Amino acid sequence: MDNQTDVRGGGFVEQEVLRAFKFALDPTPAQAAALARHAGAARWAFNYALGVKVAAHQQWRAEVDGLVAQGVEEAEARRRVKVPVPSKPQIQKRLNEVKGDSRADGRLPEGTFGPERPCPWWHEVNTHTFQSAFIDADRAWKNWLDSLRGVRAGRKVGYPRFKKKSRSRDSFRLHHDVKRPSIRLATYRRLRLPTIGEVRLHDSGKRLGRLVDRGLAVVQSVTVSRAGHRWYASVLCKITMTVPEQPSRRQLERGTVGVDLGVKTLAALSQPLNPNDPGSVLIANPRHLARAQQRLTKAQRALSRTEKGSRRRDRARRKVARLHHEVAVRRESVLHAVTKRLATGFAVVAVEDLHVAGMTASARGTVEAPGRQVRQKASLNRAVLDAAPGEFRRQLTYKTSWYGSKLAVCDRWFPSSKTCSACGWQNPRLTLADRTFTCPDCGLTIDRDLNAARNIARHAVVADAPPVAPGKGETQNARRAPVRPDDRKAARHGATKREDARPPSQVSPQRSNPLASPPTQTQATLF
Repeated sequence: MDNQTDVRGGGFVEQEVLRAFKFALDPTPAQAAALARHAGAARWAFNYALGVKVAAHQQWRAEVDGLVAQGVEEAEARRRVKVPVPSKPQIQKRLNEVKGDSRADGRLPEGTFGPERPCPWWHEVNTHTFQSAFIDADRAWKNWLDSLRGVRAGRKVGYPRFKKKSRSRDSFRLHHDVKRPSIRLATYRRLRLPTIGEVRLHDSGKRLGRLVDRGLAVVQSVTVSRAGHRWYASVLCKITMTVPEQPSRRQLERGTVGVDLGVKTLAALSQPLNPNDPGSVLIANPRHLARAQQRLTKAQRALSRTEKGSRRRDRARRKVARLHHEVAVRRESVLHAVTKRLATGFAVVAVEDLHVAGMTASARGTVEAPGRQVRQKASLNRAVLDAAPGEFRRQLTYKTSWYGSKLAVCDRWFPSSKTCSACGWQNPRLTLADRTFTCPDCGLTIDRDLNAARNIARHAVVADAPPVAPGKGETQNARRAPVRPDDRKAARHGATKREDARPPSQVSPQRSNPLASPPTQTQATLF
């Protein structure tokens, strides 16, 4: 492909990126049983590795407590006691020494709390199932430690938990030698998985197959998971992508679009999505969960009336899972369609820096201070999560880098709905019930969401660097919020963007600058 072209408005560059191709599978009954067997082996291997780590941690804790009981200071006791936590190589080596073999024994060894020699069925599944589970256990342990020390961005990560069959998702990951690939497309409709064989695809793998044939894609691994009534294979590839260096002429002509995400409408745009359709400034919210609520209520009621452990309960459970999966697929499809049109149609896409976790927090409160309107807040939380604003921004983040556009982010504390998009006048008494914004200074009367979208387009800033600094010196987490708020106000509200969090103020409307940024992060204490 030419590096210079007049149609796209600029040159192209080649980049090596990791990209996943997701396929729905149509396995035979024997293959479905093999997939479930591999998922169960991955769950067992994760629990085995985590159990070894927990045992080492408990031994360290017991020795520290023993020294403290003898009069040693806690800090000094922690410094003296050294109990290494085994990682993947040590765990895998130990398991190879003690594991049994049902082919030699002919039966499972007996034991009080399970087989004396674990996993005698190891030869029935691929070895990478165990190795990838050990890697996941190492990552879970490291995430907890990093979060405890305050060097990990984002919300706090708790102590790693064991995976329960009824709670964890059926999933496993397989790797291979890229020079002698065993994970490959046998045909455009069949994917070969090691140990399992060729599994028929519900979709077509022609796009991936052509990239591999041209030498533009190399398969790295495959993650097989079950969602609802279907098995899915996510093939991770290292591909060579040709991406534009700058926006195309059509994108430059459209310029910047502000996107105000909401519940009444999925998104309000500062300019029409389709230039020939003025009504496309508002993207309707499909409300997938609300449409399926009646069927879900009926299925969940039937599930609650079944006996635990019965086959009828298992059938009812599968029906509920299938309905939830169908809702998720519809939601994902709509979001992909909208985000691609935004990324390919405009030079800059501006969004708000929303804190979705804070917006959807429960209003239940505590026993001493119970919350108010808990049921109404729970209904609002469901509506916000059904619109999936976090997934909307995640898709825009990588799609804008694919199609030559840029993503701009408006400050979380900027009052986009309360500010006039024409003159900048602010109305601090605007409530969520006011759906129309009226400016007494310039006389502008406009829909509340459209006004916010125009303000977002005007005040958003394109970030050339990631919002979180790498290494231990970062001052904000991945949600651009302090880990430990410095003041009481921040401790109550965190990083939640709410423009109607307080009762109406008695001050008169006035012009003002955007709200100040939240306080910087304080250093987290390691317990």
